[in-house]
Amino acid sequence: MPHALTRCPHNRGKASIDRDSSTVVANTKNNGLYLSEHYGMNSFSCKIPNGEYTAKLYLAETYDGITGPGQRVFSFNVQGHELKDFETVPVKVTNGIFHIDFTSNIENPEINAIEIDPQP
Repeated sequence: MPHALTRCPHNRGKASIDRDSSTVVANTKNNGLYLSEHYGMNSFSCKIPNGEYTAKLYLAETYDGITGPGQRVFSFNVQGHELKDFETVPVKVTNGIFHIDFTSNIENPEINAIEIDPQP
């Protein structure tokens, strides 16, 4: 289940905005995931049991100030691994905390939701 970013006390440097419920994001299974936009985040952390997980970021550009590719570029470090341009990644938690750092390259990072699923 996606984590509610607004309820996690470990989000640093973020602001959020809710989109109108009539906002439609094409080619999505759960349009509701994209109605809250969390931007300008430096990091996201949450306490979870140690183990192996699959992390998925939900991203959809709904800000009308971004009008084309390459206008919002950011990278992230998930559990100590520098990554670019991913939506799903396997992670291993060994200290009880899932952590992502975001780095702005062009425009602030924007995330709609983060899903962390335990692996069997």
